[in-house]
Parts: sequence; C-alpha cells; structure tokens
Amino acid sequence: MKITFFDISIILLYLLTIVGIGFYLKKRAAQSMDDYFVGGKSMPWYLLGLSNASGMFDISGTMWLVTLCFVYGMKSIWIPWLWPVFNQIFLMVYLSIWLRRSNVLTGAEWIRTRFGDGTSGKLSHMVVIAFAVIGALGFLAYGFVGIGKFIEIFIPWEVVSGYVPFHVSPEYVPHFYGIIFTAIATLYVILGGMMSIVWADVLQFSIMTFSALFIGIVAMLQVSPDTLNAVVPEGWMNPFFGWTLDINWTGLLTEVNEKVVSDGYSLFSIFFMMVLFNGIVKSAAGPAPNYDMQKILATKSPREGALMSGFVSVILMPIRYFMIAGFTVLALVFYDKLDLVTGGKLDFENILPSAILEFAPVGIMGLVLAGLIAAFMSTFASTVNAVPAYLINDIYKRYINPQADTKTLIRASYIVSVLVVIISTLIGLGVQSINSILQWLVSGLWAGYAIANVLKWYWWRLNGYGYFASMLAGILCAGLVPPLMEAPLADMGISSAIVPLFAFPVILLITGVICVVVSLKTEAEDTELLRRFYKQVNPWGWWGPIREAVKADDPNFVANPDFKRDMFNIAVGIVAQTCLVALPIFIVIKEWDSTGITLVMLAVTAVILKKNWYDRLPA
Repeated sequence: MKITFFDISIILLYLLTIVGIGFYLKKRAAQSMDDYFVGGKSMPWYLLGLSNASGMFDISGTMWLVTLCFVYGMKSIWIPWLWPVFNQIFLMVYLSIWLRRSNVLTGAEWIRTRFGDGTSGKLSHMVVIAFAVIGALGFLAYGFVGIGKFIEIFIPWEVVSGYVPFHVSPEYVPHFYGIIFTAIATLYVILGGMMSIVWADVLQFSIMTFSALFIGIVAMLQVSPDTLNAVVPEGWMNPFFGWTLDINWTGLLTEVNEKVVSDGYSLFSIFFMMVLFNGIVKSAAGPAPNYDMQKILATKSPREGALMSGFVSVILMPIRYFMIAGFTVLALVFYDKLDLVTGGKLDFENILPSAILEFAPVGIMGLVLAGLIAAFMSTFASTVNAVPAYLINDIYKRYINPQADTKTLIRASYIVSVLVVIISTLIGLGVQSINSILQWLVSGLWAGYAIANVLKWYWWRLNGYGYFASMLAGILCAGLVPPLMEAPLADMGISSAIVPLFAFPVILLITGVICVVVSLKTEAEDTELLRRFYKQVNPWGWWGPIREAVKADDPNFVANPDFKRDMFNIAVGIVAQTCLVALPIFIVIKEWDSTGITLVMLAVTAVILKKNWYDRLPA
C-alpha cells in the first residue's frame, strides 16, 4: 500500500493546526516568563499529565519499542527500565511534591534553593545548566534521527529528489526529512511556549488514542492465537525469564537471532539486575532538567504535581502498548510483506513504519502518521522549550542583562531555540542508529548525573562544591569511560550496544567518591540556607543536624515520617505500572488467562495506592 493524497492531506491539516495554535497563543505566552515557560502555573494537572504523556509517546521510542516487542515478545516489557520508565512512580509518590514546593521556574533555579548564591552555589548552578543543554541536545538529535528514518519509508527519496535543488547522499536522506519537521516544530514552540505545547499535545494524544485502538483491534481481528503461535519461538509470550533469554528464532526468522546477539541481552538476568540497579539510582535522583521537570514545575501545587506524574503512566502505557502490540502482531504474521532493508542492510528499527505502510488503510494511515509525527513534534517541542528556560532565565537574565524586560527575554528565547535546533541537527547528522544514542543518554550521561542528584535530596552535608565536582566528572566520564571499557568487554563477549550499561556502575563509583570527598573536604553550606530548604521541602533522609535546628526554631514542625510508606508505595506502583504495560499486549495476543491475572493484580495495586498514596496526598 502507498500513502495517498488523502493521507497526506490529513498530515498537512494537522501541521497547519499546530502552527495555528502557536500563532493563536503567541500573545498570551509573551505576557511573562512564567507564561512562556510554565504556562503561568495555571493549567490543570490532567492537561499537563496528558501533555507529558504525549511527549513520552515519541516516534523514536515507539519505533524502538515495536522492535523490542517483535524480537523479545513479553520479555520486552522489562527492557524500557533502561530509561527507567518507573521514574514516574518515584515522582508520583514523593519527588514531584518535593520539587514543586520550591516554586521555581527551572531545575537550575531550584539548585539555588539548595546551595545558595555563593561561589559553590554558582558553580553547581552552572553545571546543571551545562548538563541540561547537553542532555537536551542529545535527545533532540535522537528524535531528529527517528523522524527522518520514519518518514523515509513513506516518502521515498526518488519521489522528491527531482524537486530538491541540491544533491543529498542516500545515507543522509533521513536527516534531510528530519530538518523539515524540526523546523515546523521549532516554529510553533517558539510562538506559543508551554501553552501551545500543551494544547497541541491534547490534539496529538487524541489522534494517537484513536489510531492505537484501531491498529490493536485490526490485529486482533486478523490474527488468531494459533497463527501467532506458529510464527513466534517458545517463550515469546512469557514475560518471565531464567539466567539466559531462552528465545531462539532458528527455523522461524533466523536473522532475528543476530539482532539478539548484537543487542547484548542474551544473559538476561545480568542485564535485568543492572537495569534495575541503575533505574532505582536514577529514579531516586529525581527528574533530570528537561521537559518532565518543567511540566512538574508548571503545576498549580505540590499535590497536583504528584497527580500529574501518576496520571502519565495511567494514560500513556495502555494506549501506547495497545498500538505497539498491534503493529508487532501484524508484522510477525506478515513479515514477508515488510521492507526492512535500508542501504542494503536489514534494519529492524524500520518495523513500525513498514507495518504502517502495509497494514493501515487509507485515512487511518494519515491519522497514524499525523499522530506519530505529532508525537515527535511533542517531544521535540517540549525539549526545545526547556533549554531556553535554562539559558535565558538562569544565565542571560541573571548574569548578562538583569534589567531585561519581558519582550527582550522572549525574543532572546526565540534566538536560543533556533540555535539549539541547529546544533542538535548538526549532532544528528553523525548519528545512524537510534539505539546507539539512546544507550549513551540513559546509561552514560545519566550515570554521571545520578549520584550528586541523589545526595542533594537526602544528605545535608552535600555542598555545592561536591555537587559541581561530581556533575562535571560525570559529564566527562560519560564521554570517556564507555570507549575505554569497550575493548575489554568485547573480549568477554559483551555486545558494544550495552557497554554504556556496564559503564554505569563505574561512572557511579567515580562520581560518588568525588562527590563525598569534595563535600567533606570543603565547608558545609550555610546552616540558615539548609534550614530554610529543609523546612520548605521537608525531605526524609540524613538531615539530622538540620532537622534538630529546625525543630529548635519551630517546636511545632513535623519532620517527614513517610520513608517506609513511600518505599512501599513505590514497590506497589512499579507493579501497577508494569501491569499497565503488559495488559494491552496480553489483550492483543489474546492470552486471556494472563489478561485476567494482570487485571486482578492491577485492581489490587490500585486499591492499595488509593488508600496509601492518594488519600494521603497534601491538600
């Protein structure tokens, strides 16, 4: 099947609509920095949650998840813990509450509430901005590559090359398409700021919900359990695993075995333990300085921050995985109809676009494409919105032009947004694989971020110097440690694809030692600053001296007693979130016994969270 004029019309209508939203909200967004970057902190939590979910429904990630589900079946539900997906549970249970109590505009501004405005505070403030910009550029490049590879399937280069007045090498065709769509996304985010992002996300998620339901239902109607069983290996429908992966595609789709080896997931228990470890550490560190943090800071109150983070999993997982399972099932049964060859090589990341081209009927194809393009737009736009918030609010306004009026600041944000997009595009030109940059982001760069940002919440003695030294070492280690480990790990038979995952504990150890030693060798932060921070945020953890000082000043102060309850709720929440991932897949593949068990588990965890989390949220 080929894309039709009707499908293209739907896509064009969507693109015109989101640009129109940007123009419509331009005047409202330009009223203040709060309006532009966090929507004036006036938007309902459920709209922000839907927008956040929409931003996470990104096209590159969806292509990756369809590939995982195709290759690993139900065991694929564990692999996204690489991000880690369950960080939303940590945010839901307590971290969104702690973060939102600060009432600031950006994560870098939050650092000032913890480390002050002295030399150590300024150093820590600057290193967070550097991390935010580097991480955002990486994610923008990651999305840029994904959208280009996706569009190339539907609009072959030979169709448009005659209209392009310059030569584009075949390997750079995806990047050419990426440039076009990033330009459109940049336009509407520059115009309308956070508000245009949220309302465009509402439209996008509505389209994706309809498309996901349609694709999942088509797969259920066209593929019987017997037909599916005949094309997948033993163990594909079982989410549980032993020491090894135990999925062998020999005799079915033998080439998939090569994908398993190159991914490096064969020793699945070791992989799972490392993913769980780094996921817990990164989740305990709180949100990275990106669009997720900005959405939390945009909520009306700490309570709404928690509700927004919880709502993300509830609305995102079932819809996204219903679509993923639908496309996976159709791709497995009709594999011979898919075109997965790019540049003479088999590329499993093309499963999603090839399946859409083959199985989505006229009209539905246009909606699915519009929705997935919108998913890219949402993620891209939210990230583009976050970077100027740091550079303009935390550098330009604070150090360069403190007297700048709102109009000047907004115009400066426009310029920064364009520059960020140009730089990330140049980075994306050197990226060929979605998975390669994904691994560097989640296991390399975030490893350097983790330990300092864990301790900033839970240990009073961490100071700005320790934070700065650890973060700077982490940024450097993310670029140096994985390459140094690649050869020794290759000799041990470990795939280069997961070297950053094995580098995580090494980076964590280096940055942790630096963080603790530098903090202890330098002067502690001002006691008054720490008392003010502790009283406002009220975290649990190792705050003994500061807690006693606060109680001495205010005998009525009640220290946070919720550590055990929060940990219990996190464990229950992770089970509930995993059920939300597994349930739609079980439904699409018609594993009804497993569906019933998953529903019971989901109901039990929901009741527990209602009584032990929701009913105890702050007013």
